[in-house]
Amino acid sequence: MTRPLIAIPARFSATTSALRYAAEVNARALIEAVWRAGGEPLGIHPADSGTAARLARFDGVLLPGGGDLAPSRYGATDTHATVYDVDTLQDTFDLDVARHALEAGLPLLAVCRGLQVVNVALGGTLQQDMGGPEREHRHLVHPVILEPGSLVARAADAEKVDASCYHHQRVDRLGRDLRVTARAADGTVEALELPAAEGWFTAVQWHPEDTAHEDPAQQGLFDALVRAATR
Repeated sequence: MTRPLIAIPARFSATTSALRYAAEVNARALIEAVWRAGGEPLGIHPADSGTAARLARFDGVLLPGGGDLAPSRYGATDTHATVYDVDTLQDTFDLDVARHALEAGLPLLAVCRGLQVVNVALGGTLQQDMGGPEREHRHLVHPVILEPGSLVARAADAEKVDASCYHHQRVDRLGRDLRVTARAADGTVEALELPAAEGWFTAVQWHPEDTAHEDPAQQGLFDALVRAATR
């Protein structure tokens, strides 16, 4: 059986030990989770045009984690000191990918930055910084309650999961027609869905790839994406 092609926008990296120079990368754990699910993960180069035509050859999309979106993308006039790794081309491409995937009904799983990208693409805003070490969700595993019957709960086959998080920003105002389907104990939005979406779509604020190799609930998100992408 041919593996469905899953597009994963590459992330710009200033340095990599193996390649010596700047590179375009994605987390190995993320790639392996898609492969275990039966998909063919393909990194795609960020470019500022032709996104719709490029996505047309794929069966699904995974928007991965990464640095912060430029606050100007959601109308902010100031930039918090903790905002990092902003890249204009990366922002343009990721936002285009989110919009075109949703418009085309391509199965879409968005992870961490990916969730924030979708929220901004649909007119939402972000809280630029959640606060100091006692409030941020970095290097933290915590329980998340999933809405019963939601796509994320069905994919995980659970209504509560242990989520591995690494982020200092979170959703502020929701984008158009998005629905919150999971929250952390502190109220942080942890999952989003779009009831009116043409295709399968869910977004999670945590990093399911971190523990997917040992946690069936986390691997289930990648399995659900690949099932939806199988034509």
